[in-house]
Amino acid sequence: MDTYIKKNDNEYAEETKTSWRKTAFLPTDEQKEDRPSGASAPDERTLREKQLDLYLEQLSDEEKSPYTIAKYRRDARQFLDFSEGKEFSRETSKKYKAWLQEKHYRMNSVNSMLAAMNGFLRFQGREDCTVHPLRIQNKVYTTAEEELTEEEYRCLIKAAGEDEQARLLIFTLGSTGIRVSELKYFTIEAVQNGEVEIQCKNKNRVILLPRSLVEKLQDYSRRYAIKNGPVFRNTAGQSLSRNNIWKKLKRLSAKAGISPAKVYPHNFRKLFARMFYKEEKDLAMLADVLGHSSLNTTRIYIKTTGQAHLERIEKLHLAEAE
Repeated sequence: MDTYIKKNDNEYAEETKTSWRKTAFLPTDEQKEDRPSGASAPDERTLREKQLDLYLEQLSDEEKSPYTIAKYRRDARQFLDFSEGKEFSRETSKKYKAWLQEKHYRMNSVNSMLAAMNGFLRFQGREDCTVHPLRIQNKVYTTAEEELTEEEYRCLIKAAGEDEQARLLIFTLGSTGIRVSELKYFTIEAVQNGEVEIQCKNKNRVILLPRSLVEKLQDYSRRYAIKNGPVFRNTAGQSLSRNNIWKKLKRLSAKAGISPAKVYPHNFRKLFARMFYKEEKDLAMLADVLGHSSLNTTRIYIKTTGQAHLERIEKLHLAEAE
């Protein structure tokens, strides 16, 4: 049986977190009778928000990245908005799934939102309310509108002009295949050693830096008197934020005349993956370099365009006349 502590503002402080993890609904009649006289009950939305806070705490305890936690918060809160006034049930979850599809989100986006919802429900022991993700047949190629080519990569570097930080940012993302969140590990000390130790998603890996990149980073650091800490920093001396980086890349895409849909940090990572695989033809090694746990994830990164896929099929000559 739950017990409550009456606070000065007539709200309750939990004696333990256990009961919160098991239900997102209003307390039972028996629990209501057990409250101190004159104290008001928290409404259902308040209880669910508390559940969400606890769920996010657990994600933090599991050492999920701040970006992942922020996305789960946003997606789970959207589900709470949709389900407000309704009991959690599989029927409610199915309606939410249908609503997401009606909103014309991309299928991968729908599945990521459903993952947040399912995780939140499982946290409360409501496996019975979860739904299956959409089934997506993997394409063996990507579209030309999505792929950043090596030629476009070079054009972006040229477009950076006298913006040395932007130019060096592109060189670093393209020549190492790092995630944008890992840029903060590029410190003066790491560059001097020629390798960067990355700590991400409960895993450590070491990125070896090409000699030419080391020289560029060291030259940049000397000229801007950066003696320690992160190489890529704002005017306050702090690491560049994700937002700063996106703005820089969007400005460059406009200047270079390249579709902004192609110019974002993760596309440089994919470009690196394709170039690496083209040279080495070793998927397992590439997975290690990128920090992937699954080869299936790595396969997504090395997809080429439909035109390149068609050219490979044409080389089979199986449709030619006798």
